[in-house]
Amino acid sequence: MFRILVVDDDKHTRRLFEAVLTAENYTVFTASNGEEALDIMDREHIDLVVLDIMMPRMDGYELTRVLRKANNNLPILMVSAKQLPEDRRKGFIVGTDDYMTKPIDVEEMLLRIKALLRRAQIASEKRLVIGDVVLDYDSFTVSKNGEVQELPQKEFMLLFKLLSYPGKIFTRIQLMDEIWGNDSESGWETVTVHIGRLRKRFEGWKEFEIESVRGLGYKAVKNV
Repeated sequence: MFRILVVDDDKHTRRLFEAVLTAENYTVFTASNGEEALDIMDREHIDLVVLDIMMPRMDGYELTRVLRKANNNLPILMVSAKQLPEDRRKGFIVGTDDYMTKPIDVEEMLLRIKALLRRAQIASEKRLVIGDVVLDYDSFTVSKNGEVQELPQKEFMLLFKLLSYPGKIFTRIQLMDEIWGNDSESGWETVTVHIGRLRKRFEGWKEFEIESVRGLGYKAVKNV
């Protein structure tokens, strides 16, 4: 059960987000400003923060800055009425992971939250073992019996994602959103190119393979 903290000084927004997230089976905590949010995070484990910017006492920018300075890398989704490009840029500079402007489409918000949680899960699982094959997330390496291949970041993340869920079919759009992000200017063809590179790189490795699912996307198959 993921635990989400909603930080917003508007009580109606807090209630709305709490209701929407609770209906999706998230455990929800609420705070009206950054200081209250820090107090809650001192007592509770939080997996993701939905954060307003304009709040009294400690605003969203400052809370994000404090968390990142303390090396706290939990996902942060900023939700704000501030719509100017410089506001979004400031949000990303201080360390937010995603940014939405009010009024909010709650369905889109839920999709973004799910994507952020999936990416956080990928990052938290640092090592994956498949028979004699070891994927090391810290070094972006794939090794087998002394042979070590260092992969480009996106190639490694794509392979790690697929092998973390063997047999699960991922569409190209899903993989683009999770690995490249919602704001990437690349098209889904990028996924096809990276899949091709991975197949060529590991074509002699029998422990796993990446299969195409016609009309849908890709899945990884473990053979051990």
